[in-house]
Amino acid sequence: MNRNSRFVLVLTVALAAAGAASFIVYRVVASIPVREVEVASRNAVVAATSIPVGTIITKDHLKVVPWPARNLVPGSFTTVDKVVSRGAIVEVAENEPLTESKLAPLGAGGGLPPTIPHGMRAISVRTNEVVGVAGFVIPGTRVDVLVSVKKDTQDEPISRTVVSNVEVLTAGSKFDQEKAKADGKPMPTTVVTLLVTPDGAERITLAANEGNIALALRNPLDVEATTTTGVKMANLLGTPARQPTAPTRVERRRVVQAAPPPAPAPAPKIHTVEAIRAAKRTEEPLR
Repeated sequence: MNRNSRFVLVLTVALAAAGAASFIVYRVVASIPVREVEVASRNAVVAATSIPVGTIITKDHLKVVPWPARNLVPGSFTTVDKVVSRGAIVEVAENEPLTESKLAPLGAGGGLPPTIPHGMRAISVRTNEVVGVAGFVIPGTRVDVLVSVKKDTQDEPISRTVVSNVEVLTAGSKFDQEKAKADGKPMPTTVVTLLVTPDGAERITLAANEGNIALALRNPLDVEATTTTGVKMANLLGTPARQPTAPTRVERRRVVQAAPPPAPAPAPKIHTVEAIRAAKRTEEPLR
C-alpha cells in the first residue's frame, strides 16, 4: 500500500468516527425531555393597530394578550369592555398596552376636546412656512409666541414675546401629519393649535389682531420662562432710542406792587396879627 492509499484510508476512518460520534450525541440530546417553565400571566388589552390621537376606540382597535403577572403595567385593562367607546388622548402604538392615562373619560367623546387638561385652553393661530418654523412645529413640540406691533406712525415698531413655553396640540390636518411621518420630512402647516392658559389665550388673540404673530421653537428640556423687555427699531439698528422732549421751563416772576408815594408834608401854619395904622387895617405874619 502506497503513501496516498494510506492517507485516504486514515481520512475515511476519521470522518466515519466523527460522524458516528455526532450521531450518538444528537440521539442523546434528543432523548432528554423538554422542561417547560410555567410563567404566571394575566390578560392585558393592547392596541391591535396604531391609534391616532382623538380616535374613538372600537373592538377592531384592540386585542387581548397574555401578560406576565409580575410585570403588570399600572392602569392597564384586562377586558375590552372598559376601553371601547373611549377617546384616545395620546397616540398609541401597535401592541402597546392601553392604560387609564391614555384614554378620555367615558362619554367625553373623541377629537381634540378630551386632550385639553382641566383649566387649560386650546387656541389656533394662522401660520405659514416662516411662522411655522419651516414645518418643524409638530404636535408635542413647545414654542414661544412673539408679536411685532406698530400702533401708529408716531410709535416705534416693537417685537416681544407674549407667551412662552406652550405646547403644540395639533399642526395641520391628519393627512398632513401621516404623510410627513411616512416621508420623514417637515410638515407644512397653515394652522397651529396651542395649549395655553386663559390669560395666554387672551394675549395671543390681542397679538394676532394688532400685529404679526411668529413662533419660536424651543428645546423641550428648556422650561425656563422667556423674560424679555422686547426690542424696538432704535435698539435693532444700534441707535439711541428717542428720548421724550423735556417740558419747557417757564420762569415765574414775582410781581411786587410798588408802595404809593408819601403824602406831602403839610405846610407849616403861619400865625398872623392884625395891625391898625390910622384908618388902615392889615394882617401881618408873626415872625
